[in-house]
Amino acid sequence: MSASPQHENTHEHLRLLAGNLDSGALSQIEHQVNELHPAEIANLLESLPLQNRRIVWELINPELTGDILVEVNDEVRQGLIEQTDEKDLITAAGSLEADDLADIFNDLPEAVLHQVVRSMTNQDRRRLQSVMSYDEDTAGGLMNPDMITIRPNVELEVVLRYLRQRGELPDNTDKLFVVDKDDRYLGVLNISDILTKSRKESVSNIMITDEKVLPVALPDNEVASFFEDYNLVSAAVVDENRQILGRITVDDVVDVIRDEADRSLLNLAGLDEDDDMFAPVTRSAKRRAVWLGINLFTAFLAAWVIGLFAETIEQIVALAVLMPIVASMGGVAGSQTLMLVIRGITLNQIGSTNSRSLLWKELAVGGLNGILWASVVAIITGLWFQDVSLGLLIGAALIINLLVAALAGASIPLTLKRMDIDPAIAGGVILTTVTDVVGFLSFLGLATIFLT
Repeated sequence: MSASPQHENTHEHLRLLAGNLDSGALSQIEHQVNELHPAEIANLLESLPLQNRRIVWELINPELTGDILVEVNDEVRQGLIEQTDEKDLITAAGSLEADDLADIFNDLPEAVLHQVVRSMTNQDRRRLQSVMSYDEDTAGGLMNPDMITIRPNVELEVVLRYLRQRGELPDNTDKLFVVDKDDRYLGVLNISDILTKSRKESVSNIMITDEKVLPVALPDNEVASFFEDYNLVSAAVVDENRQILGRITVDDVVDVIRDEADRSLLNLAGLDEDDDMFAPVTRSAKRRAVWLGINLFTAFLAAWVIGLFAETIEQIVALAVLMPIVASMGGVAGSQTLMLVIRGITLNQIGSTNSRSLLWKELAVGGLNGILWASVVAIITGLWFQDVSLGLLIGAALIINLLVAALAGASIPLTLKRMDIDPAIAGGVILTTVTDVVGFLSFLGLATIFLT
């Protein structure tokens, strides 16, 4: 698979930066970095070791500072803020829109916040307060209060005149929102209709009234699904009385999708998507120690199960050679089911109505694969050790473990979800423990019964 253009660009920028840093060509670094988009600079900064990151940050145009702070992850942002002059931080924060400022608001020093809020207009202050009153992982936390609303009883000519007076439109404006006198949502008017319909047409005659809106408390992953399902560029956010509060645009949704993907991937290893890749060694080691400790406990549990059959293993040394096969096959099969179910939960495709059907389907898959690969392993084992009984025994253990792996892979994430625990965080460790313990227990238990 070829690298994406963004990754290729990052690698090239890193290569050029490394050369300029080694040669001390700071003016070339300054020119190179400030030519990039803030998102590219943010990606570059996250990819730099701490010492080089500090050097590059000092060379960045202050006008780009605010947008870059919004783009970098939480831990990197905290380090950059600590390195930035208070006056520059005030300027950077003051240049941001309400929804972007809300994203970094709690990371800024209190003195900076005081100055930024005091310099805001009343309207901007209300917008910021509106965004920050909602959880950041909901539609309310994602929304931008900067939008254009119009009344239904005006003609398109009036709307056009109003837009010209404004001078510019908010980013990603593909529609205007039609509201009543109490700001209750009535529908949308597409920009394309304003340009192509007769100027004498009334807004009420051509507005779209059946376009869905986003409840303010809707979780961000459901917001992303909403945009995907309806192919939207922007959508209105409303409260329980359908009063319009703001709008969400597709660029915000792309951020949500990327964050969800990063979170799911890193949570499988017990890591956080907001961790700094180049954080100090002691800090990183401390975070990972907890996860390693949990894994060590599960490893001792599996070792204890093996210890129960120490006498059997001493009598039949071949068991020690074959044990990893049963455990690893169960682990892979269970992981396949686990990933499938976690994905279904994330996309809201699995619930009480279809979870049982999925469970039976995965058990059938596990049983079929168990029979197939148990036959293969049994034949190889029988020929390898010249022992048909040993081949039949490992085949039986393999079928048992693949069935249990399918059951565990499907039920563990569903159970964790009901307990309000992210399946991506704990699911893998629990599954590995189950498949290891059941694999060793079934294989060595059957060997103790039939071969000793």
